[in-house]
Amino acid sequence: MLQTLQDGFRYIENESFDRTFKGLFSEINLNSEKLGKTQEERNDKLCKIVRKIAEGIADFSTDTDTLGDAYEYLIGQFAAGSGKKAGEFYTPQQISTILSRIVILDSQSPETGDKPKLNKVLDFACGSGSLLINVRNRLMKAKGTVGKIYGQEKNITTYNLARMNMLLHGMKDSEFEIFHGDTLLNQWEMLKEMNPAKKMEFDAIVANPPFSLRWAPTDALAEDFRFKSYGMAPKSAADFAFLLHGLHFLSQEGTMAIILPHGVLFRGGAEEKIRTKLLNDNNIDTIIGLPSNLFYSTGIPVCILVLKKCRRADDVLFINAVEYFEKGKRQNVLLDEHIDRIVETYKFRKETERYSRKVSMEEIERNGYNLNISRYVNTAVEEEPVDLGEVNKKLMEINDKIKEYSDEHNAFLKELGLPLI
Repeated sequence: MLQTLQDGFRYIENESFDRTFKGLFSEINLNSEKLGKTQEERNDKLCKIVRKIAEGIADFSTDTDTLGDAYEYLIGQFAAGSGKKAGEFYTPQQISTILSRIVILDSQSPETGDKPKLNKVLDFACGSGSLLINVRNRLMKAKGTVGKIYGQEKNITTYNLARMNMLLHGMKDSEFEIFHGDTLLNQWEMLKEMNPAKKMEFDAIVANPPFSLRWAPTDALAEDFRFKSYGMAPKSAADFAFLLHGLHFLSQEGTMAIILPHGVLFRGGAEEKIRTKLLNDNNIDTIIGLPSNLFYSTGIPVCILVLKKCRRADDVLFINAVEYFEKGKRQNVLLDEHIDRIVETYKFRKETERYSRKVSMEEIERNGYNLNISRYVNTAVEEEPVDLGEVNKKLMEINDKIKEYSDEHNAFLKELGLPLI
């Protein structure tokens, strides 16, 4: 079994595809003592694992993506049990669904009813690739088409997880490209070496980058084509650096949906400058506030920013969904009804009291380009007005009743020869 697996790994890495899976199993050690002290013990344990997997999937239909679905499930279970480290590679499926549905929705013409089509989809902080898989699968279910999906991941282990995810979902090497490199440094040679005027552009970009990552912007990066017109994100938080990276590679008709901490909506300094330019350039389309404790990596509430380069609307849609969730044992959960409401509100730009509102650029400017969601969509329920005259009348009636009963009580005490109250 050990030798068979080694041979299989070598074949997948070097012969089955054109370099797509080179080094995929570089971190797997089949001779690790964690599998057993002797080769016989390791071989026996691996045989049992393979046998159990085979038994587990034997009853599933061969028409379904069984291995891919099982792998996705295991990634999710591992993320749930690994705490904050999970934030490095996994976006919960409920959040992935919102982002996927938004970018797919914008790929379909409402006038003609065309089936959704995305030629190129990018996740520049792809982790295990689950978000990209979600976009692809939803397009296929909608009988739409996707040309190719692209991902970039800095962590080598997570990069291999993403490629394995593609492999187990039966994707051809011509259908995806995952690059190992630092997004903030734009280490993807395919993008870095291109003339910015002829850069590759993506119809849809989805991303869940690390929240408020500390980074080291340099003078060279300040002149980078992605940041030059906006200024640099502060060292303490690379959130806007990730956003600007994605926006640069977004096509003119494309949509980007990115998950970020709420701080990007109101923090001052360099971030305020970037936020102001994005608003004045009419790039920010929608801001969606999500409930807290949805992620394995953090309990803070986060938001989804939807950005476009060419917008018809001259306002920003705010969706305040922070109070719509189901409380779970470890994490809160968004039910289908909660997700549907967010997507439908986005689709039709609906305004609903204490939930969503379209806000003019003039109002946003009056607020100093502060995008704190509660400034524009307050979820607090107004208390009913109090009629002080009516309250005073009831108090006087109560006092009259107290006096009446007290007099009656004292009459009884007097008859009994007891002290009065």
